[in-house]
Amino acid sequence: MLPRTHWQRHIARLDPETAYEEIYRVMTTLEFPWDMNQALSFALFRTYAVPSIGRLLDQTGEFARDTQRRYDDTGLLLDEPARSGLHSDRGRRAIRRINQMHGAYDISGDDMRYVLATFVVTPKRWMDDYGWRRLSPAEVRASALYYRELGRLMGIKDIPETYDAFESLHDGYEAAHFGYDEGGRRVADATLALMLTFYPRPAARPMEVFSRALMDRPLLDAFGYRPPPAAVVAAARAGLKARARAEALLPARRTPVHFADSPRMRSYPDGYDVDRLGTFPRGCPVAH
Repeated sequence: MLPRTHWQRHIARLDPETAYEEIYRVMTTLEFPWDMNQALSFALFRTYAVPSIGRLLDQTGEFARDTQRRYDDTGLLLDEPARSGLHSDRGRRAIRRINQMHGAYDISGDDMRYVLATFVVTPKRWMDDYGWRRLSPAEVRASALYYRELGRLMGIKDIPETYDAFESLHDGYEAAHFGYDEGGRRVADATLALMLTFYPRPAARPMEVFSRALMDRPLLDAFGYRPPPAAVVAAARAGLKARARAEALLPARRTPVHFADSPRMRSYPDGYDVDRLGTFPRGCPVAH
């Protein structure tokens, strides 16, 4: 068995300025795979609370037609560059698919930068609250550099250079733009309904309340969701912290965990072609 600190010590020997991809890969697949998956799912969920983003996703109709496939495609397209390398063949192909989809729509640079910021900020905050340990300064720096490079490859301009700058953009954008929109609410409802299918039917209602218990008040208000009782919120968060304490006692993983390995990824039981992931809109299908 590997000691619990094995990957932490491995990361400490790396320079995040040059080895940020390796650090991020270890974080997401070996050190914190479950936590990072939860955090990135919440990061995407937060983007629906910006009306211009949630409304656009609703108007495409993709979430209503096949929520599971959209969930799987998003996870796989984000996982491929982290797994294979941003500049690897598979990483480039995944980023090309992301760019092709985004290019079919009228998406503002501000919205694109905000979505990028959620991928940097939400995981750190999740680990601060629920991780078996907090991220090290090297891991925080590596995350910022990883998404800065991903954003550059996506053609996003004026990307923040540091975690603090990402955090400032993230919080300022949410304060200025979070708000209720019927389209954003429908996308949030469809995503939450999908998440509940990952659990046995009797657990669906408790898990729905559990999910809302992890949402902050601005996010709840933006979707028009009723806040759970304070006791439920405290119990949900205490449960995650108890899980973290238990995980801290386990040995370090030897085998990486990837999104494609998850039983929640149901759309491609026989494997997938990176070039066929996502949607293929002909022009912009949203009326302007």
